[in-house]
Amino acid sequence: MSAVLPSVSVVIPCLNDAAALRACLSSLTAQSLAPHEIVVVDNNSTDASAAVARRFGARVVFEAQPGIPAAAAAGYDAATGDIIARCDADCVLPADWVQRIAESFATDSGLGALSGPGSFYGFRRPAGAVLSVLYLGSYYLAMGLALGHLPLFGSNLAVRTSVWRQVRSEVHRDDPEMHDDVCLSLHLGQRYGCRFERTLVVGMAPRALIGTANVIRRFRRAFHTLWAHWPAEAPWVRWPRRYSQACAGTEASRAANT
Repeated sequence: MSAVLPSVSVVIPCLNDAAALRACLSSLTAQSLAPHEIVVVDNNSTDASAAVARRFGARVVFEAQPGIPAAAAAGYDAATGDIIARCDADCVLPADWVQRIAESFATDSGLGALSGPGSFYGFRRPAGAVLSVLYLGSYYLAMGLALGHLPLFGSNLAVRTSVWRQVRSEVHRDDPEMHDDVCLSLHLGQRYGCRFERTLVVGMAPRALIGTANVIRRFRRAFHTLWAHWPAEAPWVRWPRRYSQACAGTEASRAANT
């Protein structure tokens, strides 16, 4: 590729996840394209998470406000690269993850955000693949209907730093019960070009499936996130707007080709 690739800052929110973070950072050291920087946001950890991050050369940002929304936003604010790539501390990234993200933004100047799926590790085949499809499939279906477009997935997303700066004051960073990726999707999806890349897959721990209380908490947060943005961003508002945008895009394409 002849185009100069944009610099990519990797942001990882972390709370008491030293062992998983070690594996995540190890996968980042093996990237075909090295990230511009790795920013680990220490969200009041009492274990060795911050020490592990520094051992791998990551920059540690401390965020006292509890919750993933505050931690993720603090990391995005601190990032200095052209692109902000986000994963979770328990993710294991494929070796071309950073490079594919950089190339996607380099070749599409209108791309504001990019996201891909995850695959649960720690299961024998094909159980992990089946559980991943069931879990993420239901997430994309439910949230896609609510948003009017596919949502960003917090374990595997990237956003232009310039786009983040446009919406940083709008996201609900101080609400720990918010699904930060869904909130970001609501503020980005109908204003900026967002793309879901099906083959950009990251490994993730199956924590979402462990324990009834954990599953209930995730569903509760999903409804809480959607409700916080309604009625201004309700489906019956977003879908007509999405349809109008699609029609406008089709007309513009036709005009360009005549």
